[in-house]
Amino acid sequence: MAEFILLNLPPQVNFESPLILKSLASAHRYLAELKGLSHVMPNQGILINSLILQEAKDSSAIENIVTTYDMLYQAEIFPEGSLNASAKEVRDYASALRVGYDLVNGHNILSNNHILTIQQELEKNNAGFRRLPGTEIKNRQTDEVVYTPPQEFDRIQNFMSNLEAYINDDAIHDVDPLIKMAIIHFQFESIHPFYDGNGRTGRIINVLYLVLKNLLDIPILYLSHFIIHNRADYYRLLQAVRDDNDWEAWVLFMVRAVEETSKRTIQTVKQIRACFLDYKSRIRGNYRFYSQDLINVLFTHPYTMVSYLEKSLNISRPTATKYLETLVSGGFLEKKTVGRANYYINHALFSILVIND
Repeated sequence: MAEFILLNLPPQVNFESPLILKSLASAHRYLAELKGLSHVMPNQGILINSLILQEAKDSSAIENIVTTYDMLYQAEIFPEGSLNASAKEVRDYASALRVGYDLVNGHNILSNNHILTIQQELEKNNAGFRRLPGTEIKNRQTDEVVYTPPQEFDRIQNFMSNLEAYINDDAIHDVDPLIKMAIIHFQFESIHPFYDGNGRTGRIINVLYLVLKNLLDIPILYLSHFIIHNRADYYRLLQAVRDDNDWEAWVLFMVRAVEETSKRTIQTVKQIRACFLDYKSRIRGNYRFYSQDLINVLFTHPYTMVSYLEKSLNISRPTATKYLETLVSGGFLEKKTVGRANYYINHALFSILVIND
């Protein structure tokens, strides 16, 4: 078998096979439904925050960084000292995803500087692109080296410049954006430009590219859940492109990931919206302190603190505490204590996110 040599994009392959075209039609149907559904929530930040945390947990688990939902949500609301290392890493992933979305949304491009910023936020270092040789990709079962990415800094930089142009200039390759997303992901993981965080950065790029191409308005489609449940196929098909130039199987895998994840996310969004409307109706009907801002706070994050209500509703700490304690008595929230700090769990929202994991 000839040794794989990474080339600049685009690949010289015909991607318009009947199987690919059929899979694209179905994936776009569900992706469009998800995009439309995202507008039914009165506050899109609710979906962004809830689903980013779910993605952070799944994407980190692919790299064997495992945490519980409880630790993940505590990581969002408590200071550094109270967290374990895994929870901190998952929290940093969620932060990197938000940073990336703000950059793409604000500049309408996804540049190498943006990718460097995302990785810096993820890894909490400023190492930049690899400058030292020695990086290898190994079979996770056998520890055998299956691929050696570019080793020289100049080659890495040149490949990343080509990738940047490919991401942002559609004239370079006139194919469906879902095909391009699959190609971009393969190329990024094959360049392996960073010392650490390549897999997680690559998965962030996936959803940012969908936002960049207006297939989504907000970043709520995350492929990590699908990948972690099809991990063996994911790595096998990545390598099959290198070994056998089997682009079709790889593209079909990634397009199926988009379709299946869209279906799953549609279900989750519908459940969150139903729960949101239920809380809104019952709290508005029973408590004089009801406000839309209050409901938004309860659904922006599964865990709520007194300080959140103080800031969002512009009320005093005693008043915010009274509201939350009243909602605990009404069965809407559960109160928990860590040290001397109290927090309040929206179990209805928490349960939706856990059930759909």
